Parts: sequence; structure tokens; C-alpha cells
Amino acid sequence: MAALLPTEWIKNWEKGGKSEFVQLCRALSENKNHDVGFRDIQQALYELAYHVVRGNLKHDQASNVLGDVIEFREDMPSILADVFCILDIETSCLEEKNKRDHFTQLVLACLYLVSDTVLKERLDPETLESLGLIKQSQQFNQKSVKIKTKLFYKQQKFNLLREENEGYAKLIAELGQDLSGNITSDLILENIKSLIGCFNLDPNRVLDIILEVYECRPEYDDFFVPLIESYMYMCEPQTLCHILGFKFKFYQDPSGETPSSLYRVAAVLLQHNLIDLEDLYVHLLPGDNAIMEEHKREIVEAKQIVRKLTMVVLSSEKTEEKEKEKEKEEEKTEKPPDNQKLGLLEALLKIGDWHHAQSIMDQMPPFYSTSHKPIAIALCQLVHVTIEPLYRRVGVPKGAKGSPISSLPNKRAPKQAESFEELRKEVFNMLCYLGPHLSHDPILFAKVVRLGKAFMKEFQSDGSKQEDKEKMETLFSCLLSITDQVLLPSLSLMDCNACMSEELWGMFKTFPYQYRYRLYGQWKNETYNSHPLLVKVKAQTIDRAKYIMKRLTKENVKPSGRQIGKLSHSNPTILFDYILSQIQKYDNLITPVVDSLKYLTSLNYDVLAYCIIEALANPEKERMKHDDTTISSWLQSLASFCGAVFRKYPIELAGLLQYVANQLKAGKSFDLLILKEVVQKMAGIEITEEMTMEQLEAMTGGEQLKAEGGYFGQIRNTKKSSQRLKDALLDHDLALPLCLLMAQQRNGVVFQEGGEKHLKLVGKLYDQCHDTLVQFGGFLASNLSTEDYIKRVPSIDVLCNEFHTPHDAAFFLSRPMYAHHISSKYDELKKAEKGNKQQHKVHKYITSCELVMAPVHEAVISLHLPKVWDDISPQFYATFWSLTMYDLAVPHSSYDREVNKLKVQMKAIDDNQEMPPNKKKKEKERCTALQDKLLEEEKKQLEHVQRVLQRLKLEKDNWLLAKSTKNETITKFLQLCIFPRCIFSAIDAVYCAHFVELVHQQKTPNFSTLLCYDRVFSDIIYTVASCTENEASRYGRFLCCMLETVTRWHSDRVIYEKECGNYPGFLTILRATGFDGGNKADQLDYENFRHVVHKWHYKLTKASVHCLETGEYTHIRNILIVLTKILPWYPKVLNLGQALERRVHKICQEEKEKRPDLYALAMGYSGQLKSRKPFMIPENEFHHKDPPARNAVPATVQNGPGGAGMPTSLTINTVRLEEGTTEETDKLKEKSQGVVKVINKTVNATPKVTTSNGNSASNSKIIKEKDDKEKSGKEKDKEKKDKTPAATPEMKALGKDGKDKPKEERANKDEKAREIKEKTPKSDKEKEKVKKEEKASKEEKSKTVVTIIESKSTVEKEREKEPSRERDLAKEMKSKENAKGGEKVPVAGSLKSPVPRSETSESEREQKRRKVDTHSSPSHSSTVKGTAVLPKVPLVSENYSSSRVISVHFLQDNLNELKDSSAKHYINHTTPTLSKSKEREVEKKDLDKSRERSREREKKDEKDRKDRKRDHSNSDREVPQDSTKRRKDENGTTGSSKHSKSESPSDSPRLNEKEKEKNKSKSSGKEKGDSIKAEKMEKSSSGSKKESRHDKEKTEKKEKRDSTGGKEEKKHHKSSDKHR
Repeated sequence: MAALLPTEWIKNWEKGGKSEFVQLCRALSENKNHDVGFRDIQQALYELAYHVVRGNLKHDQASNVLGDVIEFREDMPSILADVFCILDIETSCLEEKNKRDHFTQLVLACLYLVSDTVLKERLDPETLESLGLIKQSQQFNQKSVKIKTKLFYKQQKFNLLREENEGYAKLIAELGQDLSGNITSDLILENIKSLIGCFNLDPNRVLDIILEVYECRPEYDDFFVPLIESYMYMCEPQTLCHILGFKFKFYQDPSGETPSSLYRVAAVLLQHNLIDLEDLYVHLLPGDNAIMEEHKREIVEAKQIVRKLTMVVLSSEKTEEKEKEKEKEEEKTEKPPDNQKLGLLEALLKIGDWHHAQSIMDQMPPFYSTSHKPIAIALCQLVHVTIEPLYRRVGVPKGAKGSPISSLPNKRAPKQAESFEELRKEVFNMLCYLGPHLSHDPILFAKVVRLGKAFMKEFQSDGSKQEDKEKMETLFSCLLSITDQVLLPSLSLMDCNACMSEELWGMFKTFPYQYRYRLYGQWKNETYNSHPLLVKVKAQTIDRAKYIMKRLTKENVKPSGRQIGKLSHSNPTILFDYILSQIQKYDNLITPVVDSLKYLTSLNYDVLAYCIIEALANPEKERMKHDDTTISSWLQSLASFCGAVFRKYPIELAGLLQYVANQLKAGKSFDLLILKEVVQKMAGIEITEEMTMEQLEAMTGGEQLKAEGGYFGQIRNTKKSSQRLKDALLDHDLALPLCLLMAQQRNGVVFQEGGEKHLKLVGKLYDQCHDTLVQFGGFLASNLSTEDYIKRVPSIDVLCNEFHTPHDAAFFLSRPMYAHHISSKYDELKKAEKGNKQQHKVHKYITSCELVMAPVHEAVISLHLPKVWDDISPQFYATFWSLTMYDLAVPHSSYDREVNKLKVQMKAIDDNQEMPPNKKKKEKERCTALQDKLLEEEKKQLEHVQRVLQRLKLEKDNWLLAKSTKNETITKFLQLCIFPRCIFSAIDAVYCAHFVELVHQQKTPNFSTLLCYDRVFSDIIYTVASCTENEASRYGRFLCCMLETVTRWHSDRVIYEKECGNYPGFLTILRATGFDGGNKADQLDYENFRHVVHKWHYKLTKASVHCLETGEYTHIRNILIVLTKILPWYPKVLNLGQALERRVHKICQEEKEKRPDLYALAMGYSGQLKSRKPFMIPENEFHHKDPPARNAVPATVQNGPGGAGMPTSLTINTVRLEEGTTEETDKLKEKSQGVVKVINKTVNATPKVTTSNGNSASNSKIIKEKDDKEKSGKEKDKEKKDKTPAATPEMKALGKDGKDKPKEERANKDEKAREIKEKTPKSDKEKEKVKKEEKASKEEKSKTVVTIIESKSTVEKEREKEPSRERDLAKEMKSKENAKGGEKVPVAGSLKSPVPRSETSESEREQKRRKVDTHSSPSHSSTVKGTAVLPKVPLVSENYSSSRVISVHFLQDNLNELKDSSAKHYINHTTPTLSKSKEREVEKKDLDKSRERSREREKKDEKDRKDRKRDHSNSDREVPQDSTKRRKDENGTTGSSKHSKSESPSDSPRLNEKEKEKNKSKSSGKEKGDSIKAEKMEKSSSGSKKESRHDKEKTEKKEKRDSTGGKEEKKHHKSSDKHR
């Protein structure tokens, strides 16, 4: 330590040292830090004195300065004495005498500063003697020893009770006297003192007696406590604690029981702080370790009980007896010793000493103390007292008196709570210590809950300051904690107290559901593990639940329900968890369980909702079955249970709906099943694909008709439940979000969720998502008020562009809004003007429509590219999407049906003798009221429909703008309107069909009905393949309705003439823009319409057979669904029906073991098809063979820019003709997408068919030609097998090179197929050609292997030679034409030739029919593969001409095919066996006619050529090549159907011209060939058995030529493919 006194000061003491020292001492004494100042002064004084001892300073100088310093502190003399004491010891040890002398001199000089007594205390006796303060040191020592002995070792002898009882008797009399007078504790204390002195009483014994008396007179706290307090001033503080401890020890024997009075005395003394708890606590038993062990043992025992309950025990009686004995033994040993700590705790609680009680509780395990009932009750009593004033102010319910509780007498008890803030400080803490044991006092439980309710009322009322709000927030979180830790666990331990459950719900319902569910979650998953008692309760509840559930049946619902109710009042979470686990396993429990839940409290219903959500969200459960194709049954059962239970009982739905929304947000759509069930059960809105047509019809009427006839079940009393569902959706703003999430999730199912999933499951999920959207949207439309709806649903452009809602769903959601809006506007206008005329009304209606729909027309423009609006107007688009079936037609038959049902019911009621009269009257009134409602509704709908039709009549002229072509317009209409909507719902499917018919009936300008229907029927493969199961069903309904209309027109000429004859929809000239009805020749006449219908039927068959043959699950399932739906109208033609039947039969056989669901579908359809067979008709009855169009007089019509006139027969035919080409290009596309496997199938299948070309009906001929067929068939098989490898690289190339090549290739292939069928050369030159070809074919066989290798290498080379492709193609086209001769035109346009149908063509058609029937023809097995109706994705309009679009071009080609196929029947039914002479005559006539016609042809073709040139020059100037071609297609000017499409857009116009000229020059030769061919075929088909061998040889040669020619051409074609 640094010296405080520098040597300089000592040296210059007189000059400045002294004053410096004084200042230092002053500064040190003024130091605020007492301890530091004290030590520093000691050091300073010591150093000063030490300098004196060493002789550096004189003692008088020192004593002087000390005299100055002594006044600075009171304790300065004492400090100086301490310094002297230290120096005394130090100097006595030194040898230097002078230092000791200096010391004594200093002390003597300072005697006047320090008193003698202090020095005597601290200095050594020898030093004292030398100072002269004592005479002799020895005597002084002796005296001090005597005094110490007397003080510390000599005992005072007191009288004990047995020795001197008089004093004690007086003492007891003194303490036991009546204390009610003016006697005070002070007075008594004086008396006690005198007694102790007089009788020499032991003071400890006196204190003990005072305590004993106090125990006996507990009411005199105010007397005894001050007495003991005063008495304790005379004793040592520990005495009282030791005495009490001694008393407690006395009772610690195993048999002893501590009296409660002792506990109370100890408690009071503790409360008044006369003893310390820590001091007393050690005297009490049992020890804390023992308590911990006991607690652990209780937990283990509880778990063992649980194990016993959950174990399946199959033990004998002996073991049970042993267990009983063990339990008895345990009971004997289990009497625990007295727990003094708990006794003291109880006493503390009773007197209200919460502070000490709390510290005892903290020493023990949680809830250990309160698990003893007396303590729990004492603590409850303390809480009662504390909350009394607040409860009286805010908690007492109206009309309840209640018994007020007086406050505790002592002032040290906790302060009573006047406000919620005070409640938090003390009471909540007490409750937390109580925990689940609040169950001992249900009244307190109710009080706490009521206070909670009152607080929540205050908490939810606004208007408080920010600080108050924060306080309230804290209070609210405390209340939630109390609920979690105290109220719910206590409810679990109460014995089925339904009132408490309801009381608790009163508070709970003020919490948001998120908080409630959190509390239930804690209660269910954590609370039950926190305490041994709760563990036992949980096990017992589960055991009891098992017992009830095992016995629950439909018959005993009531008694079981009561038991469930009783059990649920206390432990709903555990019970429901078990019940739900059973429902997930056994779905037949759902109905009895739902019925048995009627005895639940409101709280329990809420808990049930939580348990359901928790079960749904269980992450451990798989939502799919093991096959990964179906949704798990547990989820389906839960969903079904949800629907039933939420409908029947008033359970809050918000949580469940939010859960579904959250799942959708996370991209999971499985849980939509729940929403679907809930809406179905609560609102009575069913979504099913199995609706009958009657139900569908009823669904197009008003609400009443829907309810009566639209659903399967009778929907009753859904008003309340649907209101509840609506309120839940609106209160939590879930209505629109759910709709939007579902609409977005539809595609999410496919593109996000469905990644790894099985296709079948993806389809199911998509359907579920879509159906739920439709159902939910329907619910909102029918239940939300107009204001609610308009307020919540944004405009259509916002829905689509901002929320990315698909258009169909967006319009579906907006549609009710438009209807509401229009009707409200209409009502306003009607009120404004009271004109009642119908005309006025219509005008007002149209005005209101315009007002509402004008913004919509504006909004829809942004939904599509500007190009779209060139063909259809936004008004038309909006009108189509905003109307429903309700607006288009009144289902009169449905209304009549329901009214008749009611009449029958009324009659039955009248006839019923057993029914009491008042019930009869009620029922009749109900039926009458219903009947009146229905009739009123029908009338209202009728007026509405008339108004709508008037509106459409006015609008129709602006609907279709057709700025490009009618074809394009139909494409847009189908693509943007019909196809998306027809698969939206069953009613929409019907609507689409009706709408098409309506647009036709309205004589809408620029709408070609014919084209529209043709595009719908012509190719359904892609559409069917891309549908889900339910969409296929709706698409089937749509086709069914379309077919119904077509069949009606087909059935009767009168109907046709009336509904179609003079309508613009049946114009055959597609370029004609205006419509003048006068020109009958431009209309499609009845017979031609019948041909077209047959063609459509044929197309449907072709597509169906193709889908059935693919082997693809989706294709087969969907086409079977579609076919089942269209069964009433298709198939009508016998041979098409048979073809289908065979194919379906094959499916039945193939799929029986593999895919049972397909087998079931196929069997179902097969059965229905057989039942329809009697109604099918032969082909010749379906349409006549010679359409009158052939003999029509040529009427010139302006046909496109600069077009020359042409006969109507030709216009029809050219339309049809062009149509074939698109079909083929499509086929080609499919092929390019197809798999090599399919090609191989085709390859193997075709030879049989192609070789049979030219067969007649005569059996003998067929037998003779078999050899040839087999030969040629084998050859072709070889050749095709060889070629298939080359086809694969070609496929790849096709995939890369776009659409042009496929068209060419396809066209070429089809030409070959036709030529093989129809090419029968007759002239000598031709015969020579044939011989050359035969040789060539042999050579080619040897070369096939080489070509395969070449083909691979060439494909690779060609990648480098891309640019030269076009030239190659041009050359190929020429070379092909040269090779094939000039037969193309007649092939393509066989209907054109004016030759009457000869037997030749018939025999060809016969073969074609066989192809259809055997399914092996290329057109079925592979060429049809995938010709699609417009896919769902919108097409870009540039591709229409080249891409696959169902267009009018189909009409021609297929008419040919169909007429060909129809000839099959014709032959069978009409060809008689003619005599030879007659045959010859007929042949001559035919020859003449054919020659005449060939000349006419030449002239016409000449004209055509000129037209073409003119067209080309125009098109080059004005239009891009694509549109030129389209125009040509529509005008029918291209030379041949094959060529019109086979040229790619990249081919130059010049090439077209050259080819056309070549075709032209060759056509005449070909026609001659045709006429000869006709003769030959006629001969062959005569059926006479006596044909000359010469004839047979000829036909055989023809066969060979056919086959070799065909091969050569195919070979040629393949090589060109390789080049590509």
C-alpha cells in the first residue's frame, strides 16, 4: 500500500507538513465511502505514530496534531486505540529499547484523547502497568479470568415445573384468565417477569407454556402475538424456533399425529416474522428427498395402471386373485407417516400467508402439494376470498344472488383484487399452483371462468389508450395460460360436469378459433402427460371409450349417445381422438356415431372440430392407397363424417375451411374432398356425373324445380346449415379465396402436384378439384345476396389477368353476378316506368342488359389476342359465357313431371285412411303450396326466356364478324367458347349444344352450322384422349345433345326443310358473305345432309375404334364413357354398330384380368349396345345411294375473287373433297407422333386388306384368288417388315421438320393405299408396264437390306443438306406422278364423275366395308391415331390452314368413303344376278356415258386451270401463302384432294401449276381406264359361277399388278422419305 505520509512532510513538519497532514485527515474523514475512509485514516494515524516510534517526529508534535484531528470523526478515539494496540504488539517484540520508549511516551501524551476504559480493553496489561493505568498486571489478569468464568460458565439455576409448581400455576392462571377486559399483553408481560423473578422460573419453559396456552386459545391472536413478540426481546432469537422444532419432533413417531393447532401457531408466528421459515423447515419431516421419491413412485404407478388398461390380458382367475392379494398388502403398508410440511402449508394458506406458503410449495415437485385435497381446498378458499370484490362487481350473472365471502381477519393476508390488473398479480399465480386441482372446487372454477368472460368483454371493446391496450394484451395472454394450465386440466378431473363445460364455452367462444385450437392441442397432446392423475384419467377414458364403441350400433344410438356425452363432458379430446380413429378404419360407423353425438355440449362440438382437423392434418398418414391411384379410405371416411357432423350440429366451420384453404395454398388438393362433402351435406348441392337426363333437365329450371327434381336424395332442411356455412365463409373472407385457389389448383394438380403421381390419380384429383369448384360456386351463387356477391367477386379481367383464374372458371364465378345485376337493373327500370306492355318490358330488359354487359364487353377484350376479335365479337363471347340453360329454354316437361308427382302424392294422402286428419290437411297444404310455387316459377322462367331470346335476336347481327373466313370463325367459336365450356359441367354441356342450335335458329350471319357440327363430330380422338374421367362424361353429354339435334333433322324431310332448309347455316358456299335465302341451289339439300350425317357416324366409329385399339388406359376409358353417353343416338347404322360391338367385345376379353375398371366399363357398354341393336337400321335406310345433287342443273355462283361459276354438285363435292385432305394430314401427324410398335401392327394388318381389292361378291372367285392373295400378301409382309426400320429415323426427322413433310408423306401414303385398291390397268401398254414392275419388285426385294442401311446414313446426311430439301421434294412430286400415271383426280373426287354408280365402285366399297368391320385397315389401326378436335390450349391462328383443325374439308373425302362403305350394304341387298346379255348391254351404255363425261371433264378442267392462274396471281399480290391455300381449300379449286394438302407451304406456286397441268393431261386417260374398269368389275360382281377361265386369269393378273405396282410405289415413297 502506498504511504499516505511522505517523508518530506515529516522533514518540513512545522513549515507545511503539519497542515498538509490535517488536510489529508479532513479529506479522508469526509470520504463518502465509509469503509475506504476508515481504512485510510487508520493507515494515516498508524504512519504518523510509526514516525514517532522511529524518532523522526517528536511525541508532543504528534499529540498536538492528533488533538486537531480527533474531532473529524466520532470514532476517531477508537481508531487511535486500535493503532496503539498494533504498535504495542509490534514494539514489544522489538529489541531496540528506545523505540518502545518512544511508543509509551506517545501514548502518555495522548491519554487525554482516548479514555482509560478503551485503552484497558485493547492494550496489553504490561503496557497498561507501564503507563500507570493499572497498579499490577498480574492482579488485573486474575480478576478478568474470574469475571469471564462467572459470565460464561456458571449456570443460573431455574425452577422447573416439577420442582416449583406454584410459580407455574400462577403463570397459567395469568395466561388463562378472561382476556376480554382491559388486559393488555404489556401488563401480563410485567406480571410474567415478576413471576419469573420471584419463583425463579425457567424463561424457556415459560415461553413453552405461553405457546401451549396460545394453541388452546387460537382466537386471541391479537393478545398472544404481541406478548410473544415482547417476550422475545428478553430471549435469544433462535429460542422460539428451537422450542417449536422440539414440539414438532415430539409428534414425529410413526404413530404420532401433529395437532392442527400447532401448525396454526407456527403459521401465525411465521406470518408475523417471529421465526424464519428456513429455521423451522429443517425441523419438519419428511425430508425433501423422500417427497421427490414418493412423487416419482406415483408417476410410475400411474404408468403401470395405464399399461394394465391398454394391455389385452388373457389371464386365468388365479393370477387375478394374486393381484388382488398384492393390492391388499400394498394398502396395508401404504399408510404414509404424517407430512408436517404439508400440514404447515395448509395452516399458512388458511390464515392467508401466501408468501410463506408459496416458498414451501416451491421446495416440492410441481402440483405435489395441491394434489392433497385439504391443501387444494385451502388454496381455493384463499382464491375465493381474494377475488371476491372483483367477482361481485363484474362476474355475477344477472339474477344470481350468490353468497358473499367475508375477507380474512388478518391484515397480512393478500390484498383483495378490485381490478383485472390486481387479479393478474396475485390470483393468477395462486391458480397456477393449483393446476388441475381446481377441479376440487367447481364453484371457484365457474367464478374464474366468469371473470374471464367479463375480461374478454372489456378486452374486445375498443376505445382504450395505448398503455391500457398493452396491459390488456398482457392480461389476455395470462388468461390463456390459466386456461391452458388450470381450467382445461381441471375440467378433465371433474366428474362429467356438463354445466362447467358450458360455462367454459361461454368464455371460449369469445376467443378466436386459432387460440381455441391451440388450447385444445395443448390439452390433448401435452396436459395429460403432466400429472399422474391425468395420466390415469386418460387411460380410463380410452378404456371406457373402447367399451362404448364396441357396443355402438344403429339400434342403440340413444343409450350409447348418452354414455358418449357423459364421457365427453370431461375428456372430449381423448374420446374424439379414439372415435375418429375408429371411423377412419370402419366407415360404417359414421351414421351411428353422428347420431350419437347429440348429447354433447357446445365446447365438445368445438373440440370435435379441432380433432377432425388434427386427424386430417396427421403427417404420418398416407393420403393415397398403396396402388397410388386412389385416395385413401381413411380420408374419404373422415370427409364423409365431416359433412354429416357439420350439417347436423352447430359446429364452427371457420377452422376447417381455413385448413382447406391453407392446403390449397400449399398446392395440395386432396383435402378438397372435405369441402366437397361439407358443401354437399350442408347446402344440399350434389355434384355427380351420374345424373339422368330428367335430373339435368330439372337443373335448368328455377331453384324450386332444382330442389324437387334435380338431386338424387330429397334435400330437406338445409336452410339453417347452408346459412351457417355462408356466414362462416363471409365472416372469415374465405368465399372468394377458396374459389380462386380451386380454380388455380386445377392446373396445379396436373403440372405441379401430379408430377410423380399415377395418371389415374391425377385425373381423379383434377376432377375432384373441378367438381368442388363447380359445387362451391353453385353454393355461393344461390346463397349469397347480390350485394355480397358483387362486393366480393372482382371483374372478369381482374379475375383472369391478376388472379390468373382460367377463363371458364372466371366466367363461372361471374355469371351469377351478371344475372343478379341485370335483374336488379330491370326491376329498377320497371319501377321507374309503369308501362305494362310486353314490348316495353322487353325494351327495359334489353336496356338493363346493355348497361350491365357493356363494361364486361370492354373487359373481355384483354383476355385474348386482338386477332381473335376479327372473327367473333367481344359481345358474342361475353353473351355466350354469361348465359345459362335457364336463359335459353324452359324445361316444361320437368315442371309437368314434378306437378304430376305432387298431384299423385295428394291423391295418395286422400286415400290414406290411417293418417290423422290434421296431418292430412298439413301435407295437402304443403303439396298445394309446392305446386303453386312450381307453376309460378315456370311462368316466371317462360317470360324470362322470351326476353332473353328477344335480346339475342337484336344482338345476333354483330356477333360473328368473319373478317378472315367462316372456317376461322367456327374454329375460334369452338376453341374459345364451346370446348372449354362443354366439359365444365353437365349442364354446361347441354347448354353448349343448345347454344349452337340457337345460333343456327337465329339465322346468325356468317355462322356455318354445317361446318360447326362437322368439326365437332369429325375427329374426337384428341379431345377424348385429353379429358379426365368426368370431363369425358360431360363431353359425351355434349355430343349426345348435338347428335340429338342432328338426328332430329335427319329423321324427317319436313323437319329438315322447316328448321334448316332455308337457313344460312346450311349454305355450302363458304365464301359467300351475305345470305339471300332465295338461292336454293346454295343450300345443302336433305339427301346430301343425310349423307353427311352418315359420314359423321362413320367418323365417330373410326375414332372410337382407334381409341379402343390404342391399348392406352385413358383412351379406352374415356371413349367407353363417351360412347355410353351418346348411346341413345349412336350407333344408328347396323354395320357401324357391329364394328363397335366386336371391338368392345375384344376389350372385355383383354382387360378382364388386367384392368378390372376398364372391363366393367366395357361390359356395361356392351350390354347396353346389345339392347340397342333392334333399333339399328341398315345403311341404305339411313341414307339413299344416289344423292339428287348429281343431277342438279349447274348454277353459276360467284365463288371467290375472279372465280368462274361451277355446278352446285361440284361445290358440294369440292367442299367434301378438300375436307379429305385435312383429315389425311391429321392422320399423318398422328402417325408422326405414334410409336414404331403401332406401325408394325399396321404393317402386319394391311396386306390382308389390300390384296382383297377388286373382290366381287361371288364366293367362287374369292376361293380361286386366294393363292394370289397369299403370295402378294407374303411379299408385302416381307417388304413392309424390311421397311419398318427405315421408318423410325423418318419419324425422328418428322418430329424435327415441322408439319409440312408429314402432310406430304401422309398424302402420298394414302394415295398409294387408294391406288392399290382402285388401280386396275387394262390397255396393252399398261400390261407391259406391269411386267416391268414385277421385275423391278424382285430386284427391290434383294435390295431392301441395303436400303435400310442407306436410310440411316441418308437421314444423317440430310441434316446437313437441309436447304436442298425443297428441290428434292419438287422432284419427288413429279417423279411420283409419272410413276403413278394419271389416276389421281378420279380417285380424289370419285363423286364428281357423272357416271352412274357401277358395280365396280360397289365392289370397291364392299372391300372398304370389310376393312371397317375387320379393323385391320390402315385407316383404323394407325392412320387415325390421334386426329384431334381442338386441344384445350388455344391454337395460334396462323397455323389453321396447315395444322390439324376440324374443317369443312372433311366433308368431301368422307362422303366418298362413306358412300363407298355404304355400297357394301347396297351390294348385299340389291345386286341381282344378271344374264350375260343384259350385262353386255349395260356395259356398252356405261362405256358411252363415261366417254361423254370424260369430255365434259376436260372442258371443266380447262376452266379450272384458268381460274387457278388468276387465283395465284391475286394471292401472290395480296395474301400470304398460307391464306392462299386456305382460300383455295374453301373454294374447292385445287386439282386433287391429295395434292391440295400434300404440298408444303414452302413449295412454289409454279410447282403447283405444273402438277395441275400434268394432272389435267392425264385425267382423260384415266377416265377411259375407269370406264373399262367399271365394266370388268360389273362382270366380276355378277355372281355367276360359270365364268370362263380367261376371266379368272385376267383377275389374277390384275391382283399381281396391283400388288407389284403398289410395292413399287411404296418403295419409291420410302426412298423419298429417306431423303427427307
